[in-house]
Amino acid sequence: MSDNTDVLVLGGAGVDTIAYVPELPLPFRDSYVVPPIEARAGQTGDNVALGLHALGLRTMHIDVLGDDPEGALVRAFHQAHQLPFAGLPTAAGTKRAVNMVGPDGRRLSLWDGSREAEEDRFPADLIAEHTAHARHVHVCITPPGQHVVGRLAGGSATVSTDLHNWDGRYEPFEVYAYASDLVFLSATALADVPATLQQIIDKGRAQVVVATAGAEGGHVLVRGETELRRFEAAVPHAPVVDSNGAGDAFVSGFLFGHLAGEPLETCLRYGAIAGAYACTIPSNRVSAIDRATLLRQADRC
Repeated sequence: MSDNTDVLVLGGAGVDTIAYVPELPLPFRDSYVVPPIEARAGQTGDNVALGLHALGLRTMHIDVLGDDPEGALVRAFHQAHQLPFAGLPTAAGTKRAVNMVGPDGRRLSLWDGSREAEEDRFPADLIAEHTAHARHVHVCITPPGQHVVGRLAGGSATVSTDLHNWDGRYEPFEVYAYASDLVFLSATALADVPATLQQIIDKGRAQVVVATAGAEGGHVLVRGETELRRFEAAVPHAPVVDSNGAGDAFVSGFLFGHLAGEPLETCLRYGAIAGAYACTIPSNRVSAIDRATLLRQADRC
Protein backbone atom coordinates (compact mmCIF):
# COMPACT_ATOMS: atom_id res chain seq x y z
CA MET A 1 0.00 0.00 0.00
CA SER A 2 1.23 3.48 -0.87
CA ASP A 3 1.05 6.20 1.75
CA ASN A 4 -0.54 8.32 -0.97
CA THR A 5 -3.19 6.64 -3.11
CA ASP A 6 -5.12 8.60 -5.67
CA VAL A 7 -7.96 6.10 -6.12
CA LEU A 8 -9.04 3.05 -4.15
CA VAL A 9 -11.25 0.72 -6.22
CA LEU A 10 -13.52 -1.63 -4.27
CA GLY A 11 -15.08 -4.69 -5.89
CA GLY A 12 -15.62 -5.68 -9.50
CA ALA A 13 -12.80 -8.23 -9.87
CA GLY A 14 -13.65 -11.27 -11.95
CA VAL A 15 -13.37 -13.29 -15.13
CA ASP A 16 -15.38 -13.10 -18.35
CA THR A 17 -15.66 -15.94 -20.83
CA ILE A 18 -15.87 -14.34 -24.28
CA ALA A 19 -17.81 -15.87 -27.17
CA TYR A 20 -18.01 -14.07 -30.53
CA VAL A 21 -21.37 -14.87 -32.15
CA PRO A 22 -22.62 -14.23 -35.70
CA GLU A 23 -25.46 -11.96 -34.57
CA LEU A 24 -27.35 -10.61 -31.54
CA PRO A 25 -29.97 -11.57 -30.62
CA LEU A 26 -28.81 -15.10 -31.40
CA PRO A 27 -31.53 -17.18 -33.11
CA PHE A 28 -32.12 -20.58 -31.57
CA ARG A 29 -30.14 -23.44 -33.10
CA ASP A 30 -28.70 -26.62 -31.68
CA SER A 31 -25.14 -25.31 -32.11
CA TYR A 32 -22.97 -22.63 -33.69
CA VAL A 33 -19.36 -22.75 -34.79
CA VAL A 34 -17.66 -19.64 -33.38
CA PRO A 35 -14.13 -18.23 -33.09
CA PRO A 36 -12.03 -19.34 -30.08
CA ILE A 37 -13.87 -18.99 -26.78
CA GLU A 38 -11.53 -17.50 -24.20
CA ALA A 39 -11.65 -16.68 -20.51
CA ARG A 40 -9.86 -13.56 -19.34
CA ALA A 41 -9.73 -11.44 -16.21
CA GLY A 42 -11.14 -7.97 -16.54
CA GLN A 43 -14.52 -7.15 -15.06
CA THR A 44 -15.66 -3.65 -14.11
CA GLY A 45 -13.37 -3.06 -11.12
CA ASP A 46 -10.38 -4.54 -12.91
CA ASN A 47 -11.07 -2.30 -15.91
CA VAL A 48 -11.51 0.90 -13.90
CA ALA A 49 -8.40 0.21 -11.84
CA LEU A 50 -6.32 -0.55 -14.93
CA GLY A 51 -7.64 2.55 -16.70
CA LEU A 52 -6.68 4.80 -13.79
CA HIS A 53 -3.30 3.09 -13.45
CA ALA A 54 -2.57 3.54 -17.17
CA LEU A 55 -3.35 7.26 -16.82
CA GLY A 56 -0.71 7.59 -14.11
CA LEU A 57 -2.93 7.65 -11.03
CA ARG A 58 -1.75 5.74 -7.97
CA THR A 59 -4.41 3.06 -7.74
CA MET A 60 -5.23 0.27 -5.28
CA HIS A 61 -7.82 -2.44 -5.94
CA ILE A 62 -9.48 -4.62 -3.28
CA ASP A 63 -12.02 -7.39 -3.75
CA VAL A 64 -13.00 -10.89 -2.69
CA LEU A 65 -11.66 -13.82 -4.75
CA GLY A 66 -12.19 -17.55 -4.74
CA ASP A 67 -9.43 -20.13 -4.42
CA ASP A 68 -10.06 -21.21 -7.99
CA PRO A 69 -8.56 -20.91 -11.49
CA GLU A 70 -10.52 -17.69 -12.07
CA GLY A 71 -9.02 -16.14 -8.95
CA ALA A 72 -5.56 -17.06 -10.25
CA LEU A 73 -6.38 -15.29 -13.53
CA VAL A 74 -7.37 -12.12 -11.65
CA ARG A 75 -4.18 -12.16 -9.58
CA ALA A 76 -2.08 -12.73 -12.70
CA PHE A 77 -3.86 -9.83 -14.43
CA HIS A 78 -2.88 -7.41 -11.67
CA GLN A 79 0.66 -8.74 -11.48
CA ALA A 80 1.13 -8.41 -15.24
CA HIS A 81 0.07 -4.75 -15.13
CA GLN A 82 1.93 -4.05 -11.85
CA LEU A 83 -1.39 -2.96 -10.40
CA PRO A 84 -1.60 -3.14 -6.58
CA PHE A 85 -4.30 -5.57 -5.49
CA ALA A 86 -5.56 -7.21 -2.31
CA GLY A 87 -7.63 -10.34 -2.82
CA LEU A 88 -9.71 -11.44 0.16
CA PRO A 89 -10.98 -15.05 0.37
CA THR A 90 -14.59 -15.95 -0.37
CA ALA A 91 -16.21 -19.37 -0.35
CA ALA A 92 -18.53 -18.29 -3.18
CA GLY A 93 -15.73 -18.31 -5.74
CA THR A 94 -14.48 -15.63 -8.08
CA LYS A 95 -17.11 -13.59 -9.91
CA ARG A 96 -17.61 -14.63 -13.50
CA ALA A 97 -19.76 -14.02 -16.55
CA VAL A 98 -20.22 -15.22 -20.11
CA ASN A 99 -20.19 -12.40 -22.67
CA MET A 100 -21.55 -12.93 -26.16
CA VAL A 101 -20.25 -10.30 -28.59
CA GLY A 102 -21.86 -9.60 -31.95
CA PRO A 103 -20.14 -8.46 -35.18
CA ASP A 104 -21.04 -4.82 -34.48
CA GLY A 105 -19.37 -4.91 -31.05
CA ARG A 106 -22.57 -5.10 -29.01
CA ARG A 107 -22.39 -7.31 -25.94
CA LEU A 108 -24.82 -9.57 -24.11
CA SER A 109 -23.54 -10.52 -20.67
CA LEU A 110 -24.72 -13.54 -18.68
CA TRP A 111 -23.88 -12.82 -15.04
CA ASP A 112 -23.32 -15.72 -12.63
CA GLY A 113 -25.24 -14.53 -9.58
CA SER A 114 -24.26 -17.59 -7.53
CA ARG A 115 -20.84 -15.98 -6.92
CA GLU A 116 -22.39 -13.29 -4.72
CA ALA A 117 -22.17 -14.25 -1.04
CA GLU A 118 -24.23 -12.18 1.39
CA GLU A 119 -21.87 -13.05 4.25
CA ASP A 120 -18.81 -11.55 2.54
CA ARG A 121 -17.57 -8.26 4.00
CA PHE A 122 -14.63 -5.94 3.46
CA PRO A 123 -12.85 -5.84 6.86
CA ALA A 124 -13.53 -2.46 8.45
CA ASP A 125 -9.93 -2.02 9.61
CA LEU A 126 -8.58 -2.75 6.13
CA ILE A 127 -10.95 -0.25 4.50
CA ALA A 128 -10.16 2.38 7.14
CA GLU A 129 -6.44 1.88 6.58
CA HIS A 130 -6.69 2.29 2.83
CA THR A 131 -9.23 5.12 2.75
CA ALA A 132 -7.04 7.10 5.15
CA HIS A 133 -4.47 7.30 2.34
CA ALA A 134 -6.83 7.73 -0.64
CA ARG A 135 -8.08 10.87 -2.34
CA HIS A 136 -11.01 9.07 -3.95
CA VAL A 137 -12.85 5.73 -3.64
CA HIS A 138 -14.70 4.07 -6.51
CA VAL A 139 -17.17 1.42 -5.32
CA CYS A 140 -18.40 -1.19 -7.83
CA ILE A 141 -21.95 -2.53 -7.62
CA THR A 142 -20.77 -6.02 -6.68
CA PRO A 143 -20.83 -7.62 -3.24
CA PRO A 144 -19.62 -6.76 -0.67
CA GLY A 145 -19.63 -3.11 -1.80
CA GLN A 146 -23.19 -2.54 -0.60
CA HIS A 147 -22.04 -2.94 3.00
CA VAL A 148 -19.32 -0.30 2.82
CA VAL A 149 -20.44 2.44 0.40
CA GLY A 150 -22.75 4.11 2.90
CA ARG A 151 -20.01 4.25 5.54
CA LEU A 152 -17.70 6.10 3.14
CA ALA A 153 -20.11 9.00 2.59
CA GLY A 154 -18.86 12.23 4.11
CA GLY A 155 -15.34 10.91 4.70
CA SER A 156 -12.10 12.58 3.66
CA ALA A 157 -12.14 10.77 0.29
CA THR A 158 -14.79 11.48 -2.32
CA VAL A 159 -16.81 8.50 -3.57
CA SER A 160 -18.01 7.42 -7.01
CA THR A 161 -19.96 4.48 -8.38
CA ASP A 162 -21.09 3.14 -11.75
CA LEU A 163 -24.66 1.82 -11.77
CA HIS A 164 -24.27 0.37 -15.27
CA ASN A 165 -27.71 -0.36 -16.78
CA TRP A 166 -29.72 0.54 -13.66
CA ASP A 167 -33.37 1.22 -14.44
CA GLY A 168 -33.83 3.72 -11.60
CA ARG A 169 -36.05 1.32 -9.65
CA TYR A 170 -33.94 -1.69 -8.60
CA GLU A 171 -33.71 -1.08 -4.85
CA PRO A 172 -30.43 -2.91 -4.03
CA PHE A 173 -28.52 -0.36 -6.14
CA GLU A 174 -30.04 2.66 -4.40
CA VAL A 175 -27.44 2.55 -1.61
CA TYR A 176 -24.74 3.13 -4.25
CA ALA A 177 -26.72 5.79 -6.09
CA TYR A 178 -27.52 7.86 -3.02
CA ALA A 179 -24.23 7.54 -1.07
CA SER A 180 -21.83 8.61 -3.86
CA ASP A 181 -20.51 12.05 -4.77
CA LEU A 182 -20.14 11.14 -8.45
CA VAL A 183 -22.61 8.74 -10.08
CA PHE A 184 -22.19 7.16 -13.50
CA LEU A 185 -24.73 4.99 -15.30
CA SER A 186 -25.83 3.95 -18.75
CA ALA A 187 -28.96 5.50 -20.24
CA THR A 188 -29.83 2.14 -21.86
CA ALA A 189 -32.50 1.05 -19.38
CA LEU A 190 -33.81 4.47 -18.37
CA ALA A 191 -37.39 5.28 -19.37
CA ASP A 192 -36.93 8.91 -18.32
CA VAL A 193 -33.32 10.09 -18.24
CA PRO A 194 -33.91 13.58 -16.78
CA ALA A 195 -36.20 12.25 -14.04
CA THR A 196 -33.77 9.51 -13.00
CA LEU A 197 -30.79 11.85 -12.84
CA GLN A 198 -32.83 14.33 -10.83
CA GLN A 199 -33.93 11.50 -8.53
CA ILE A 200 -30.30 10.64 -7.79
CA ILE A 201 -29.53 14.28 -7.02
CA ASP A 202 -32.62 14.78 -4.84
CA LYS A 203 -32.36 11.58 -2.80
CA GLY A 204 -28.60 11.41 -2.42
CA ARG A 205 -25.40 13.36 -2.06
CA ALA A 206 -24.23 13.33 -5.70
CA GLN A 207 -22.75 16.54 -7.03
CA VAL A 208 -22.62 15.24 -10.60
CA VAL A 209 -24.58 12.45 -12.33
CA VAL A 210 -23.51 11.23 -15.77
CA ALA A 211 -25.63 9.00 -18.02
CA THR A 212 -23.68 7.69 -21.02
CA ALA A 213 -25.48 6.81 -24.25
CA GLY A 214 -22.83 5.17 -26.41
CA ALA A 215 -22.32 6.73 -29.83
CA GLU A 216 -24.93 9.39 -28.95
CA GLY A 217 -22.72 10.82 -26.20
CA GLY A 218 -24.66 11.29 -23.01
CA HIS A 219 -26.27 13.52 -20.43
CA VAL A 220 -25.01 15.13 -17.24
CA LEU A 221 -26.83 16.81 -14.36
CA VAL A 222 -25.04 19.01 -11.85
CA ARG A 223 -26.41 19.68 -8.38
CA GLY A 224 -28.01 23.13 -8.28
CA GLU A 225 -28.78 23.12 -12.01
CA THR A 226 -32.24 22.41 -13.41
CA GLU A 227 -31.30 21.55 -16.99
CA LEU A 228 -29.43 18.54 -18.31
CA ARG A 229 -26.26 19.16 -20.25
CA ARG A 230 -25.50 17.08 -23.32
CA PHE A 231 -22.05 15.90 -24.32
CA GLU A 232 -20.79 14.31 -27.51
CA ALA A 233 -19.16 10.94 -27.98
CA ALA A 234 -15.57 10.84 -29.18
CA VAL A 235 -14.65 9.46 -32.59
CA PRO A 236 -12.68 6.20 -32.16
CA HIS A 237 -9.14 6.24 -33.56
CA ALA A 238 -9.63 2.75 -35.05
CA PRO A 239 -12.57 0.53 -36.09
CA VAL A 240 -15.07 -0.33 -33.36
CA VAL A 241 -14.88 -4.04 -32.54
CA ASP A 242 -16.33 -4.35 -29.04
CA SER A 243 -18.22 -2.15 -26.59
CA ASN A 244 -17.18 -4.25 -23.59
CA GLY A 245 -15.46 -2.08 -20.98
CA ALA A 246 -16.34 1.23 -22.63
CA GLY A 247 -18.29 2.45 -19.61
CA ASP A 248 -15.45 1.49 -17.26
CA ALA A 249 -13.00 3.36 -19.46
CA PHE A 250 -15.26 6.42 -19.45
CA VAL A 251 -15.22 6.39 -15.64
CA SER A 252 -11.43 6.18 -15.58
CA GLY A 253 -11.00 9.06 -18.01
CA PHE A 254 -13.54 11.24 -16.20
CA LEU A 255 -11.94 10.59 -12.79
CA PHE A 256 -8.51 11.38 -14.22
CA GLY A 257 -9.74 14.84 -15.18
CA HIS A 258 -11.77 15.29 -12.01
CA LEU A 259 -8.84 14.53 -9.72
CA ALA A 260 -6.65 16.88 -11.74
CA GLY A 261 -9.12 19.71 -11.05
CA GLU A 262 -10.24 20.03 -14.66
CA PRO A 263 -13.61 21.62 -15.51
CA LEU A 264 -16.57 19.33 -16.09
CA GLU A 265 -16.43 19.70 -19.88
CA THR A 266 -12.83 18.47 -19.91
CA CYS A 267 -13.66 15.53 -17.62
CA LEU A 268 -16.47 14.52 -19.97
CA ARG A 269 -14.18 14.80 -22.99
CA TYR A 270 -11.52 12.65 -21.30
CA GLY A 271 -14.16 10.07 -20.43
CA ALA A 272 -15.53 10.00 -23.97
CA ILE A 273 -12.06 9.57 -25.48
CA ALA A 274 -11.17 6.74 -23.11
CA GLY A 275 -14.51 5.04 -23.77
CA ALA A 276 -14.05 5.29 -27.53
CA TYR A 277 -10.57 3.80 -27.22
CA ALA A 278 -11.98 0.82 -25.30
CA CYS A 279 -14.39 0.11 -28.17
CA THR A 280 -11.40 -0.60 -30.44
CA ILE A 281 -10.07 -3.37 -28.16
CA PRO A 282 -11.34 -6.96 -28.70
CA SER A 283 -13.09 -8.55 -25.72
CA ASN A 284 -10.56 -11.34 -25.45
CA ARG A 285 -7.91 -8.90 -24.25
CA VAL A 286 -7.84 -5.90 -21.93
CA SER A 287 -6.07 -2.62 -22.65
CA ALA A 288 -6.43 0.97 -21.46
CA ILE A 289 -5.52 4.30 -22.99
CA ASP A 290 -2.39 5.89 -21.55
CA ARG A 291 -2.02 9.47 -20.38
CA ALA A 292 0.01 10.71 -23.36
CA THR A 293 -2.46 9.31 -25.89
CA LEU A 294 -5.47 10.67 -24.01
CA LEU A 295 -4.04 14.17 -23.76
CA ARG A 296 -2.93 14.15 -27.39
CA GLN A 297 -6.39 13.15 -28.59
CA ALA A 298 -8.01 15.69 -26.28
CA ASP A 299 -5.90 18.46 -27.79
CA ARG A 300 -7.27 17.58 -31.21
CA CYS A 301 -10.91 17.91 -30.10
